[in-house]
Amino acid sequence: MLAGGAAAVVAIVAAAVVVVWGGSSPEKPQASGSGAADSGTVASEFLRAFAEGNADAAAALTDDPRAASVLLADARRGLAPVSVSARLGQVTPGATRATAAFQVGWTIAAGQVWSYDNTLDLVAADGRWLVHWSPAVVHPKLRAGQQLAVRTRAGKVAVADRNGRPVLTWQAAGTRAAEPGAAPLLPALQRTVAERSQGGWSVVSTDLEGVVQETLFGQGDVEVPPLTTTLSLPAQAAAQRAVDSAASPAMLVAIQPSTGDLLAVAQNAAAGTEPKALNGLYAPGSTFKIATAAALLESGTATADTVADCPATARIGQRTIPNDDEFSFPPLPLHSAFAHSCNTTFAQLASTLPADALAEAASGFGLNADFTIPGITTEAGKVVPGTSGAEQVESAIGQGTVQASPFGLALMAATVARGDEVTPRLWQELETVVNTGYRAPSREVIAALRTMMREVVTGGTATGLRGNGAVYGKTGTAQFGDGSRSNGWFAGYRDDVAFAVLLLGSDSSKPAVTVSSVFLGALG
Repeated sequence: MLAGGAAAVVAIVAAAVVVVWGGSSPEKPQASGSGAADSGTVASEFLRAFAEGNADAAAALTDDPRAASVLLADARRGLAPVSVSARLGQVTPGATRATAAFQVGWTIAAGQVWSYDNTLDLVAADGRWLVHWSPAVVHPKLRAGQQLAVRTRAGKVAVADRNGRPVLTWQAAGTRAAEPGAAPLLPALQRTVAERSQGGWSVVSTDLEGVVQETLFGQGDVEVPPLTTTLSLPAQAAAQRAVDSAASPAMLVAIQPSTGDLLAVAQNAAAGTEPKALNGLYAPGSTFKIATAAALLESGTATADTVADCPATARIGQRTIPNDDEFSFPPLPLHSAFAHSCNTTFAQLASTLPADALAEAASGFGLNADFTIPGITTEAGKVVPGTSGAEQVESAIGQGTVQASPFGLALMAATVARGDEVTPRLWQELETVVNTGYRAPSREVIAALRTMMREVVTGGTATGLRGNGAVYGKTGTAQFGDGSRSNGWFAGYRDDVAFAVLLLGSDSSKPAVTVSSVFLGALG
């Protein structure tokens, strides 16, 4: 049958008389006095067999059945069409030769149709009409020793990771994950590569060795270099393994401080499929003491060695600030108060700072920065000047109005590790736009923070990471809702990998430390 049930239309011009017939089974006119099918009928039967993919039946209606059968079958294999249509047009008869115009449509895949006009030459031999065979019957530009082939991106790499490993590959209907481990960024990667370049395909003629001779039809770019994401599939796998080990909703973001490259973004199933790790805002708890310590050091209010009180609770104005489980220490240096996460120490010292000091310090770590990264939406944080004394002391310990995302705290840790501003990016070829930039703290403040963050691991609240190499960081526990539950954080770095871990509803920072250890252990 003709594809789509289209009617064959044949016009025979003879003695100024035009005969037209249609329908799925056209009546076959006979050559005058011969009893044999005329040229129009042979052309119609040939095209019907051609459209149905019956190479032998079509070849039997030619003057070179063997060559025709081989090439017709090869064309079908080379193009692998979903369907083929062939519509007969005007037939111009003659005594021993005739021509028949026709149109062919190859449906290669959904939305991919290659159509063209062509002409059949027919010859009368031994009392019957036959199609005169040549490769041009299949396509007017096809020559002897050539074949047809479709070139698409299917199977080619659409997105590669930083080490050249495939992340997405092209398929006929778009892209698919080469490895599933890049979630939850897969939709963003797929969207970006699709917007950059729609799927291209072409039909070519090749020699018998497959070398392209000529492009006969093209739509879109077939040869497009893959985009390269900054993600590292090994780091992504390590991050996913880490969050999957958690008993509560968990998220992890890792950034390379030296380049700003996003190395991994992971969430477990309990955290959902929306990329909250990149833009979900939460109270950062004591991880924010990195910014509070920077504000104290920058202002000259304290040094790392300044001795301060660490009572179980501290009444500051109308606000009572407790330590976790109301622990207490005798007066101790600021660096030790940082390592043990003394809320009361930091709240008391911060209460003497100007109202905008904490917001300015947070900005120095990128928490108020804004970036446009192709394919993803990020939100680092939101820290504004306090409007009251109570707000000030709450902000000092990462509660109240202070908010940050795992992405934002990974950026904070990366800033300390690098000692300078970090511009995060997801692509090597596509630039990040810095809408609101930031300026990192002074070298002296950074140096002090590094020492303090190292002490958190060697003798403070993150000793669970002592077996993971030279890790620097800060833990955090942040209340939410009615204050009866809390989230757990760890933000830090090792070598050239900065990261932040958030566990929702874990009620302690210890599970975040454990997840961090799994991540670093898997990184090796």
